[in-house]
Amino acid sequence: MTRRIVDLSLEIYHQAPTFSLDPKCSILVHHTIESMGYNITQLIMSSHQGTHLDAPFHFFNEGCTVDRIDLNKCVGNAIIIDLSHKRAKDEIKIEDIKLYEKKIIKGAKVLLRTDWDKNFPKKEFFSDQPVITIELARWLAKREIDLIGLETPGVHPTDYEVIHKTLLEKEIVVVEALANLRELTKEEVFFVAVPLKIKDRDGSPVRAFAIEENRY
Repeated sequence: MTRRIVDLSLEIYHQAPTFSLDPKCSILVHHTIESMGYNITQLIMSSHQGTHLDAPFHFFNEGCTVDRIDLNKCVGNAIIIDLSHKRAKDEIKIEDIKLYEKKIIKGAKVLLRTDWDKNFPKKEFFSDQPVITIELARWLAKREIDLIGLETPGVHPTDYEVIHKTLLEKEIVVVEALANLRELTKEEVFFVAVPLKIKDRDGSPVRAFAIEENRY
């Protein structure tokens, strides 16, 4: 058996783009080997910078915070649904994933491949993305999945509040701005997207990756 790890994360770098109203990303040299004998860096960024995870507290004051998320929801087998035919501003509807409904059950982890990460760091990455419909969010919430992963920076540019609330109310982990799902060769993989343990807050950047196993 061989194992292949595929990185599913966007890079974080100085002045990396984010949503216009979010905190801006600064990666600042604090000390160097010349100044202190070692390199150390100051990070200033949004809790939703780059590839990141949303906790229920993101939209609910009484919701679970990122440090209290059940990590079992962030690690495990995931199904990848190829929606790479979707174009800018296209809707992702129930019928687009209906074929997989036998696998989209309680506890499932679902990753939607759109290849939208190819548009990062262009401005339109944040404005013209394919979008989840409210109906699809309700359908997923009713099925009580554990996690939904997207290659778009958010769920919807305008209907984001109702869609987030629909998912997060059911404590569905929302991972946004994934990358490179096209590099996976299997429909099911072992997926990891674990947040930093940021006390009492709403989200966290993650290093997301998938593990594919091949048997010979």
